[in-house]
Amino acid sequence: MIAKYGYNTVGIISIIVAFFLVLFLAIESGFIRWSIFFISTIFFILTLYFFRDPERNIPERDDIIVSPADGKIINIEEIDSNSYVKEKAYKIAIFMSPLNVHVNRIPIDGRVDYLNYIPGEYLMAFHEKSDERNERNEIGIISRHGRVYFCQIAGFVARRIECELELVQEVKMGERFGMIKFGSRVDVVVPVKWNLKVTKGQRVVAGETILFEKE
Repeated sequence: MIAKYGYNTVGIISIIVAFFLVLFLAIESGFIRWSIFFISTIFFILTLYFFRDPERNIPERDDIIVSPADGKIINIEEIDSNSYVKEKAYKIAIFMSPLNVHVNRIPIDGRVDYLNYIPGEYLMAFHEKSDERNERNEIGIISRHGRVYFCQIAGFVARRIECELELVQEVKMGERFGMIKFGSRVDVVVPVKWNLKVTKGQRVVAGETILFEKE
């Protein structure tokens, strides 16, 4: 299954690949012809692979927060507060490599209470200041357990953040809501009253891996 957020990109890549395949038929040199064919085919397959959107087994619980992204946890820390969670909180940073599924999912049931898109730089996603200086999209959900914040952060390669959420929209845990194209990072911030269930270096799956659990 191809993510709907990638339809335009896949369409453009398909046109480019079709153009090169026409060249393949027109060129007489065997080496050049087959080089064009293999490069075009591999490029098209990699594009489809990047925009894949597999189904996920969403936990049927209302006392947890699941990962909004596939990837690797590159940092876990305690912070005093942030723009939405105005109390002592845990902050988890999830790095999404170009090989990960890039479709983002809602981490908890609730209502969209905060949206803030911020243009910015394109530092490497694992740079310690990327969450402050890069292009990013901040999202806050008010749940029955309180506030949950997560942020889509563009990386060095990623230059396009997709998000279809709207303020006061009701959302369900595990629902797709957007993606970041070609490598990126997603941060999650929740009050320390939640029990942390993951560790630094752990790989997580969007919509499935439990990041936090209520006491």
